[in-house]
Amino acid sequence: MDYQNSARDILNNRLKKPKAGLFQVDTCLKNFALINYALPKSRLERHIPAQHFDIPEFEIGGKKMALMSVVPFYDEDFRFVNICPFLKFGFPQTNFRVYVINKKTNEHVAWFLGTTLGSPLVKISQLFWKLPWHFARYDFKCQFNAAENRFQKYNVEFTSDWCQASLEIEDTGHPIDTVEGFSSFDEMMLILTHPVEGYFFRTDGKVGTYSIWHEEMTLTKAHSKHLYFSLFEKLGLLSKEEMNSPHSIFVCPEIGFKILLPPKEQLGLRPY
Repeated sequence: MDYQNSARDILNNRLKKPKAGLFQVDTCLKNFALINYALPKSRLERHIPAQHFDIPEFEIGGKKMALMSVVPFYDEDFRFVNICPFLKFGFPQTNFRVYVINKKTNEHVAWFLGTTLGSPLVKISQLFWKLPWHFARYDFKCQFNAAENRFQKYNVEFTSDWCQASLEIEDTGHPIDTVEGFSSFDEMMLILTHPVEGYFFRTDGKVGTYSIWHEEMTLTKAHSKHLYFSLFEKLGLLSKEEMNSPHSIFVCPEIGFKILLPPKEQLGLRPY
């Protein structure tokens, strides 16, 4: 499939609302940030099951580079809409993901290295669904100025056995435009903001998957003041210096998400 020529068609198709399932979760993600990093594909290869997924490369800085992202946000009203819609939860969360292509479908999707969650609910996801989620203690300090359409403050710190992180970013308030590595705005939005299927290694070593849905995001450009994620050092993906030079940062005050649960074991996919 030619993604450059049909990116808008694919994106429009992904914007169609899916049919609600029994375990569908609705939530409003507040203080959403999308921090993208460019790095050599070779650093990622041992973390991705190569027989099932390709790691696409993009022309960035005169080099072929892969892309991955860190996505912090606050789940304001996480709720199972068809089971206990009156029961709502709020907690901070950060996803660590790599942009990949599913070889079977040729679709751009996300491979999750893991997630930190600032709630005891993480135990439920680990026990019943074997998700690679990890409990973390958060200090989430964000202030959004609606009149200026920008964050006046965006500071997040969290600690966990899996990853420690601290980040401070500066929102310009200016709408995003096409960033390096993409031939069009639609291609960029499709690949970076709309990989609606996610895959991951479950805690039992099998490959799992789940899907999400959200409307097209209205984002503004931000810059790094300080970024550190111990996970990237531990996995040999980025140095401390490289962490402070992201490819791009997009932010959004809030966006509604639908999470199509439960996660499933991806039958036919072996870890390696």
